[in-house]
Amino acid sequence: MPRCPARSFHKKAPSHIPEALWPALGPILEQIGSLTERICEYDRKLETISKEHYPETDLLRHVEGIGPLTALTFVLTLEDPHRFEKSRSVGAYSLGLVPARDQSGVSDPQKRICKEGDEMLRKLLVSSAHYVLGPFGSDLDLRRHGEKIASGGGKNSKKRAAVAVARKLSVLLHTLWISGEIYDPLYNTHRRQKQQQQQQQGAA
Repeated sequence: MPRCPARSFHKKAPSHIPEALWPALGPILEQIGSLTERICEYDRKLETISKEHYPETDLLRHVEGIGPLTALTFVLTLEDPHRFEKSRSVGAYSLGLVPARDQSGVSDPQKRICKEGDEMLRKLLVSSAHYVLGPFGSDLDLRRHGEKIASGGGKNSKKRAAVAVARKLSVLLHTLWISGEIYDPLYNTHRRQKQQQQQQQGAA
């Protein structure tokens, strides 16, 4: 089967299905196509609601992996971005995207993420993180951050990477909402390069 976005799967799959399997798989593809159209219709409704009532979501959607549903859920869940003095606290305390720890005795092993935040928003952010880290994600600071964690190996390294990127996303979205700045996908990379150039010029 071809690699393609979910919304175009029902259009590209038919040419790859053997004729003998059409009686069984044809109706399934029709259902997938119908559901895809309904999802697109809801997406259009979300677009309208966002533009008319929550224009700040447009700024958040500059971040790759953040669609209309995630941006709108983020804004509606936080309500007022000024409730949080620091953007880092959004992921750590409001959304529950911080590793829980068992601090009994001398050991301090990492456990699963605590789930004290908004469940829907947490799932959406983790889903966005999987997109950033997935085959369709572009080269950006968030992806590099996640890949660095995943490359460390160990049990559940990919899951830890997704959670870490989701936390970064929550911090980034809050920062953009507060500052009103346009998202630079390689901001940290460009900043490090500039610092290195300045250091080299100073040494010369």
